[in-house]
Amino acid sequence: MKQITATAFALMMGAFGAGPAVAQTAVVVELFTSQGCSSCPPADALLGELTQTPGVIALALHVDYWDYLGWKDQFADPKFTHRQKAYAHAARDKMIYTPQMVVQGQLRIVGSRQDEIMAAVAEQRVKQSPVRLSLTRKEGRVQIRAEAISPSDRMLRVQLVRFKPVQEVTILHGENAGRTIRYHNVVSTWQQIGQWNDQAPLSLDAEVAGAEPLVVIIQAEGPAEILAAAELQ
Repeated sequence: MKQITATAFALMMGAFGAGPAVAQTAVVVELFTSQGCSSCPPADALLGELTQTPGVIALALHVDYWDYLGWKDQFADPKFTHRQKAYAHAARDKMIYTPQMVVQGQLRIVGSRQDEIMAAVAEQRVKQSPVRLSLTRKEGRVQIRAEAISPSDRMLRVQLVRFKPVQEVTILHGENAGRTIRYHNVVSTWQQIGQWNDQAPLSLDAEVAGAEPLVVIIQAEGPAEILAAAELQ
């Protein structure tokens, strides 16, 4: 049995009569990137640094809309392009671009602007999460348990993400031709596995075949703010 490595809860002191419960969540950073984008390698490298930052879950989502430039990104998935478009639609943005980082489902920043991104991460890390989240992996399944500290009576998305920690690619054509680039936390699948009305505690089990690490993300509809996230290696 493998225990949770990045949790969406810290101290549950209220349960023991020591004041109100407090929960801290890991900060989720999504990088929308492409192997066919000449501006993306600095952002890809920055995401690699973020994967080593405590309290941060950094994920790379490769989009497919630069594939026409002469190099097909083997990690790209139209579903990731759709997710980026959904963020833009929710924020009433008129365009999408790479590299773009989305911090905690709310802050959209050019993916190479390190100072802005680190400031956004720091801002989110000090916030208290409205949800306690815990994961346990056992016999090809993940057990997901969550509880709202202050129920909001809204429907939330429960999402399961699988990723490959490190992938190195030699790019032969397109804007990055001749470069060998190391990619980090490359998302292979992003699934919504349920909806949760936070008036009652959540108890959900999901199949997780294979040894890839996983992340569970609880997010408001939109997609909008991420309320809780946890990772299992």
